[in-house]
Amino acid sequence: MVSREQNRGNNLHEKLQLLRSITNSHAINERSIIEDASKYIEELKQKVGRLNGDISAVAQTSNNDHQNSRHKVSVETLEKGFLVNVYSGKSCPGLLVSVLEAFEDLGLNVLEARVSCADCFHFEAVGGENEEDEEGISAQEVKQAILDAIENWRGTD
Repeated sequence: MVSREQNRGNNLHEKLQLLRSITNSHAINERSIIEDASKYIEELKQKVGRLNGDISAVAQTSNNDHQNSRHKVSVETLEKGFLVNVYSGKSCPGLLVSVLEAFEDLGLNVLEARVSCADCFHFEAVGGENEEDEEGISAQEVKQAILDAIENWRGTD
């Protein structure tokens, strides 16, 4: 009986010493070692939480960068109309129709256009405003309408 109790005590002592070394505790008594281990575990939980937050932020930034790099839209104001460029690094079936519908919704006439839809999507067009429209539209409005058309196209894709 005595040796059994002694073995249990030795095992407990060894485990406490292991816990003490893992947690970098300088405590001597059992209670202090356990308190230090508890604090150490809380610190680890906080570190994990911060790292998960950092990973989420990086993933979100990466995802936004991926989406932004996937479709590039630029609009320049010309004397009478706009020069519109839409680029995607991959083929985008149906996107041309969405972009042309955005032109139509804005009341822009396609005066000249070049389109490539093979390995990547590239649309370059000069759009002129209808003479009937008294209110002019800005390049930012054109760009936003095209970005909206891309988002709508994505939703149906």
